[in-house]
Amino acid sequence: MSRLFGTDGVRGLANVDLTPELALAVSASAARVLAEHDRSHRPVAVVGRDPRASGEMLQAAVAAGLASAGADVLQVDVVPTPGVAYLVDNLGADLGVMISASHNPMPDNGIKLFAAGGHKLPDDVEDEIEAGIDAKPQRPTGAGVGRIYTVPDALDRYIEHLLKATPQRLDGLKIVVDCANGAAWAAAPRAYREAGAEVIAIHALPDGENINDNCGSTHIDALCEAVVAEGAALGVAHDGDADRCLMVDAQGNLVDGDQIMAVLALAMKDRGELVDNTLVATVMSNLGLHLAMRDAGVKIRTTAVGDRYVLEELRNGGYSLGGEQSGHVLLPSHATTGDGLLTAMGVMARVAATGKSLAELAGVMRRLPQVLVNVKVADKAAVANASSVSDAVAQVEAELGDSGRVLLRPSGTEQLIRVMVEATSEAAAEAAANRLAGVVSAVS
Repeated sequence: MSRLFGTDGVRGLANVDLTPELALAVSASAARVLAEHDRSHRPVAVVGRDPRASGEMLQAAVAAGLASAGADVLQVDVVPTPGVAYLVDNLGADLGVMISASHNPMPDNGIKLFAAGGHKLPDDVEDEIEAGIDAKPQRPTGAGVGRIYTVPDALDRYIEHLLKATPQRLDGLKIVVDCANGAAWAAAPRAYREAGAEVIAIHALPDGENINDNCGSTHIDALCEAVVAEGAALGVAHDGDADRCLMVDAQGNLVDGDQIMAVLALAMKDRGELVDNTLVATVMSNLGLHLAMRDAGVKIRTTAVGDRYVLEELRNGGYSLGGEQSGHVLLPSHATTGDGLLTAMGVMARVAATGKSLAELAGVMRRLPQVLVNVKVADKAAVANASSVSDAVAQVEAELGDSGRVLLRPSGTEQLIRVMVEATSEAAAEAAANRLAGVVSAVS
């Protein structure tokens, strides 16, 4: 049987794959596991959600499951995922539950769990929770049943935290923020305004059905147009749960996660906050980031794709900045998970502090053309061991030299090999990628 917990919690089509019954069972099992790990007190859980309609149903089921297992519930309702992570620590809770499917379409939903302190649950604890879903334990009665409370100042607490973590006020900065009709719809405009910016918010009227609907970080064209039309200094695009962001400069050009990391790395280096002058990025980060950081005297530690691997490397090395090309950035000194609002405020603070435009700051990195070809194969292992493939890769790498890069990696879920090539021109990258794809295809 496949594991219930994926890389980002439990996800599926709401009310079909992710039912209220499953939500109740998962949360009740989580409460029991917590109680077994620490019997010194009654468990307390923070529960939040994004605005999708099914979240109301699932939040009720999660709260019922936790209370049925004897845990007290602190409901914070619609806040970004990183807000829930922060509030777990701020409120001294033992568990956090975020009900969201992030950038997925509205019919989907998910349940993401945080441990005490707002950290991601270890895999072995998730396995314990999954193993206990079908258990039929004796339930508490009377005063042993958990209570359910609302935290009226949850958003105030989270925004106060963001403002304290921002190194520079944003006075005089006119910005547009696309809230994706998601969890940031109230938090992002308010946080940016309280930091001093003039804020124009778009897609900030969630109705339960319009989350991520042709808006937010997965559909950035509307933001590009709004920034230019409003004469704004920059734009910020969040996804449905606001754990990441992409940005747009004054000319309406995309500033991706790699460029955001470059801006933050240099800002933190100047302030003496970039531990060991090191940035952590995944293998998918653009070669342009590596070249820019090399020129700036910043080292890059590279990990496999996925924020969990970035976070692991950050913790192991005690580093202070890491992230992904998607705009999922981790700042361990201020947050235990990716926080799109915190990331955007850090970049905007750099704009305000330097007086430079976002285009000028992001221009420290030249994004090299990157071509990705997915090749269906019968046997991923056979491709990995094929001498014809390794020889072809070596030949392309020799041709590209220091001005290009090749990456072949198997899909984690499908019989696919992903062939990625970067080069100084789109045509060169495409030609090399297609050539390698042909060699890979021939093996199977």
